[in-house]
Amino acid sequence: MTDAPASSSGASGGREPAVAGVARREGGVVVSLAGEVDLYNADEVREALLDACAEESGPVVVDLEQVQFIDSTALGVLIEARSKLADEDGFRLASPGLETRRALEVSGLDQHFLVYDTVPEALAAAR
Repeated sequence: MTDAPASSSGASGGREPAVAGVARREGGVVVSLAGEVDLYNADEVREALLDACAEESGPVVVDLEQVQFIDSTALGVLIEARSKLADEDGFRLASPGLETRRALEVSGLDQHFLVYDTVPEALAAAR
């Protein structure tokens, strides 16, 4: 499977979809998010993450490299998705930019999620 744009439900008010792509890579599933990830597109993100978690085919890596802003609703969606995996260490965050990393730190979630600098590192991590 290659990265493919996700369809937008139009709930984001004409903005680009928050889910930039979903791909199987190196024994896991990579969900790439982009732009502003917030209340307005939380359902789109939730659906993509829960679908990836339901596959149970290795780790689920959330690629945050292209995320410019993330709010508390979207952080809650990450927590919800991680809770759906039997092995919560199989849910990994990768490549958070400065603002996203700051949101994770301020919320304290950086202490509860496995956060990696790159997607390949997140996929290769043995847990």
